Amino acid sequence: MCSIHTVLVLAVLAAVNFTPVHVLEFCQSTDNDCHNHDMKASNTFKSRWNMSVSNLDQISVSCTKLIESFPIDEVDGNFVRTVKNCIFSKSIPTPLKGQLRLAAVSKDVIEGILNFDVAVTQSDDFLNYASGGRLLPGSEPFAHRYGGHQFGYWAGQLGDGRAHSLGQYTNRKGEVWELQLKGSGKTPYSRSGDGRAVIRSSVREFLCSEAMFSLGVPTSRAASLIVSDEPVLRDQFYNGKLKTERGAVVLRLARSWFRIGSLEILAQSGEVDLLRKLLNFVIDEHFTSIHSEDPDKYLVFYSQVVNETAHLIAQWMSVGFAHGVCNTDNFSLLSITIDYGPFGFMEAYNPDFVPNTSDDEGRYRIGAQANVGLFNLEKLLMALSPVLSKKQQKQANTILKGYVDIYQMRIHQLFKAKLGLLGEEEDDGYIIAFLLKMMEETQSDFTMTFRQLSEVSAKQLHNRNFTQMWALEDLSSHALFSDWLSSYLLRLSK
Repeated sequence: MCSIHTVLVLAVLAAVNFTPVHVLEFCQSTDNDCHNHDMKASNTFKSRWNMSVSNLDQISVSCTKLIESFPIDEVDGNFVRTVKNCIFSKSIPTPLKGQLRLAAVSKDVIEGILNFDVAVTQSDDFLNYASGGRLLPGSEPFAHRYGGHQFGYWAGQLGDGRAHSLGQYTNRKGEVWELQLKGSGKTPYSRSGDGRAVIRSSVREFLCSEAMFSLGVPTSRAASLIVSDEPVLRDQFYNGKLKTERGAVVLRLARSWFRIGSLEILAQSGEVDLLRKLLNFVIDEHFTSIHSEDPDKYLVFYSQVVNETAHLIAQWMSVGFAHGVCNTDNFSLLSITIDYGPFGFMEAYNPDFVPNTSDDEGRYRIGAQANVGLFNLEKLLMALSPVLSKKQQKQANTILKGYVDIYQMRIHQLFKAKLGLLGEEEDDGYIIAFLLKMMEETQSDFTMTFRQLSEVSAKQLHNRNFTQMWALEDLSSHALFSDWLSSYLLRLSK
């Protein structure tokens, strides 16, 4: 018999009422018994829902608006090349090899966004559509050309190296979502990569996308995770030791996948007309409060991105999330969390927490994320400069200087809420900073300290009765805990 592993993992359930994610077990073995077990699991799952499977051929996407709005790469094929004077390159996904198995689906995405019964995910059609084996009606898949600053340095052309956009899907609410496959094969932007994603990274992307949504953090979404028997070589620990893993594909969604690097590549290449065209498109489609004839529309757009980026990073910090690779090519123009790679959730409170093992200098440590956001917004302003007047550039610099205040205001609000502090008192910032310093020095668990503070009664706090509240016990070992507790209790009484 094979060893069975479930995709649903650990701490996602610990802190939130999690969005319904339905998980199927999958095997790492390729023996027949293992596959038969998968089939039984599938049949059990289908009968559990007791629904008829819908016809996926009736579901369509459209690439018309995206493809017809911009010039397309004149060269066909998935071979790696330098691409100029376009936003997208047409690129066909490469089907996964071997038997496909559905490892997980998000019921909330399948039913709430895509508007079809979750039972449809049990069909062979879904396996093929959601892994790149077949194309949805209306799909003309493409890969997006973008660049970016990586670890502080301009990296040139990057682009979707292992992702294919399938097109835009309009649901019953009139919402437009761009569907994308990750791990679906090579594109013109794959550089030295194989275009694949492995189960390990795909599980992380699927789970964290849905966890962040449930935590109230703006994010891309994940609809499904499909695994295969296709062997994929990876150097997991960057030590030169390759290991054979298995390929997987995540079907993910976002209102838009445009990022700061989408504009940077055009500015760096001197493609100013195309830069202006892309900006106009993004504003018209996603910043509808900005009037298309406003002479300051690019300035207003920049102001909104600065504001929303500050809010997003404050939300990351409030839940202890470290993105891991805050390059400009991973920062959304819509200020949502995208491209889940070597992220991590901080356990013991530590501003120097680094989830990315390849980040030797700790550039993207959790405590540096706000400063990195400022750096990325500076690069966005540089990309906008060719379409801004001298006066507007000066105004944009003034807007950028306000980023720190916006961030500090938002982080203050979020941590006040975590501590249950109503209204506004002069010492609130001191109480928050005092607590975080004690947490750092006692290595108290970030999530559980706030969780247990929200659950403990005033009487327990007064008596310092922290039975079965291990995080508060750790915190209370600090020499100044009594001083902080007195200030906190006094503030709560106001």
